[in-house]
Amino acid sequence: MAELLQEAKLLTSEDYADFEKLYEDFKKRAYTEYKFELQPLEFGDFVSSVEKGLIKCLILKEDDTPVAFLVYTTCISEAVELNIIHTINIENKSARVDALLRKFIELTKEERQDKVVCYPMLGSQKELISGIAKFGFKFVGIAVLRFFFEGTNSKEILKMASMDEMEKCYTLTSWKDEYFDAAVDVVHEAFEVSSDALFDPRFTTTSGVADILTKITKDIYAEFLPEATSVLLCDGNPVGFCFANLTGGKVANIPIVALKKNHQGKGLAKFMLKKTVDKMIEWEEQGAKGLIEVNTCTETNNFQALKLYRHIGFKEDYNYPQAYLSSK
Repeated sequence: MAELLQEAKLLTSEDYADFEKLYEDFKKRAYTEYKFELQPLEFGDFVSSVEKGLIKCLILKEDDTPVAFLVYTTCISEAVELNIIHTINIENKSARVDALLRKFIELTKEERQDKVVCYPMLGSQKELISGIAKFGFKFVGIAVLRFFFEGTNSKEILKMASMDEMEKCYTLTSWKDEYFDAAVDVVHEAFEVSSDALFDPRFTTTSGVADILTKITKDIYAEFLPEATSVLLCDGNPVGFCFANLTGGKVANIPIVALKKNHQGKGLAKFMLKKTVDKMIEWEEQGAKGLIEVNTCTETNNFQALKLYRHIGFKEDYNYPQAYLSSK
């Protein structure tokens, strides 16, 4: 059998016609195989994003036919975000992934001097662990949890959840923009040395955290839900936050729950989380936002967080490896 001629290269306009079939194959498998929460971009929008420099796409050709691709971006955060590696079939899959990653490592050499590479290996991409480990990637396990409004007993669990009395100094309220600076300090303190900081180094600095929270509260990542974002006050001062946003119109998400360290260990996080979920249930029962679920993520070995979410009615759906490659 003749050896296939392989070429890994950045996608350009001359490749669009041949690449479209490969991209459509990915779109068909995005939900079932790759666990995508949102509808992938239409091909025309994907191409437009490439041309605007919002994302970069590497394609692998075998005998001049596109058979695999890798998508990444360097412009959203202090990380090089590797989004997806897709092959059109399992034949020669490991060799194809290897060729794409070698080209990716070559092209991102400059960015990787001061940026971490992060790669959420959703769905079947976890099968690529051994292949990317040889490039120096390390891994953190991430669990995805969901609170469904219908079809499960999540609401019943929440109603039966035992809630001790909060100390009198504590009160709960909703988000106001005036809490932003306090939120930066709280989130930075809570996440500075967490595993999250390994693959998103913005958590290690207050300026980085300010960038994260700006993107949450200014609808960059998704639609911010200030009324459902819970704030814990101690003698009137903000000491805890449970952020909430809306993705895809019907799916709510809790991206960050944070407490100042000297207020941890008192069971206060569950009061913030319950207040946030209660507000979403109120909307769902009123038909105000058409919500179908709330989801969140935490580390698979963060047993305290997992226990907290289960206590409120969340159920573990699946887990995936969060891969990261430290900067040079």
